[in-house]
Amino acid sequence: MKNPDKIESLIKKCKRQDKHAQMEIYRLYYQAMFNISYRIVKRFEDAEDVMQEAFIKAFQKIEHFKAQSTFGAWLKRIVINESLNWIKKNASYPYRNETMEEPPVEEEEEDCELSHLKARQILEAMDMLKERYRIILSLHIIEGYDYEEIQEITGLNYGNLRTLISRAKSQLKKILQEEYGITR
Repeated sequence: MKNPDKIESLIKKCKRQDKHAQMEIYRLYYQAMFNISYRIVKRFEDAEDVMQEAFIKAFQKIEHFKAQSTFGAWLKRIVINESLNWIKKNASYPYRNETMEEPPVEEEEEDCELSHLKARQILEAMDMLKERYRIILSLHIIEGYDYEEIQEITGLNYGNLRTLISRAKSQLKKILQEEYGITR
């Protein structure tokens, strides 16, 4: 868990354009922000590029961070928005539907529990969803955003969002049943 006092001190230094503080913030949040971007853009190199752009934008706009939420949540929102913008700009990107390589994992345990296998299967099944469904479920289930936050991020109205999430969950359940025999 990140030390809030240390983060607050680093943010104050970042507001003064302290490059060492920026590198420390980057080091602390890199892996989590990369994983978020990767789940959306689905390609290692593109996720790295998007994440780099998000950090640049965050450091340029750090004066706007008012600590109404945690710094990590604020940065996460920037990474998600940058990732979604990348998707929009690259709608005809030639590698979009290819099978993507796995992102690096900071710490992978050798011991595979049943719950870990189910989590991996769920992530693999999510990769089989239509892009819209995958993104919406990633925001809702993996990133933990509620409907209001997803509405704000995507611009969808409440009714459309509910329908989209419901259809995405239904499609995910179908894939889990067909591909893995998971019924729960």
